[in-house]
Amino acid sequence: MKDLTLFQPPTRPWNTPNLSPFCTKLECYLRMAEIPYKTAAMQISKAPKGKIPYVALPDGSLMGDSQLIIEQLERGLTAEGKPPLDAGLSARDVAIAHLTRRALEEGFYFVTVYTRWKTDEGFAAIREEFKKFIPGFVVPLVRRGIRKKLHGQGTGRHTFEEAVALGGGDFDACAELLGDRPFLLGDKPHTVDCTVFAFLEATLGFPVDTPLKAKVLAHANLVAYRKRIRDRWWKDLPDA
Repeated sequence: MKDLTLFQPPTRPWNTPNLSPFCTKLECYLRMAEIPYKTAAMQISKAPKGKIPYVALPDGSLMGDSQLIIEQLERGLTAEGKPPLDAGLSARDVAIAHLTRRALEEGFYFVTVYTRWKTDEGFAAIREEFKKFIPGFVVPLVRRGIRKKLHGQGTGRHTFEEAVALGGGDFDACAELLGDRPFLLGDKPHTVDCTVFAFLEATLGFPVDTPLKAKVLAHANLVAYRKRIRDRWWKDLPDA
């Protein structure tokens, strides 16, 4: 497979892969699947779905949504006679992976947003990173819009303690599924591991101590899992 271009925020904040867990997810997939790529700063006006990440495929076409991109690339590997990451999964494992991914991306994600944008401590940290690539006076306006969306989605209507309990439950479930295995579904990494790793990075790498971070740190298997993936596929990052 020829090189593709991955468009995403240009920084590696707090020694983590990316500000966005969805960008971390997709870049982790590219590394695990050994698909050559280069990165470039995103331009939201050019993003096919108005969101990040998005990619320029080898034929020059642009494609958005991390999951749709991964599914397209998995099909591409198959067409080239190369094993996709999810080759050989049972129907049950496919179902477990699907539900785990959706729980984190459609549920836990909003707890992450709450931690970063609704709390003053979280906003103080995220503001400094956003100021590296957008004008500082714009960041409070971004915060206002995100808090409004968070309220509309529903997570923003909870107290912080309630949101933490919901998010902690998501990773309690991940820890139970992982058990003592190297990866979520066994001895080999699969696409779901890219999502789980991405949200671990978004939580444990964020430089604000929160009850949510403490809940995740209490799972030694999740801490070891994160380190295992960083040590193998993210050697270019400083130690967490």
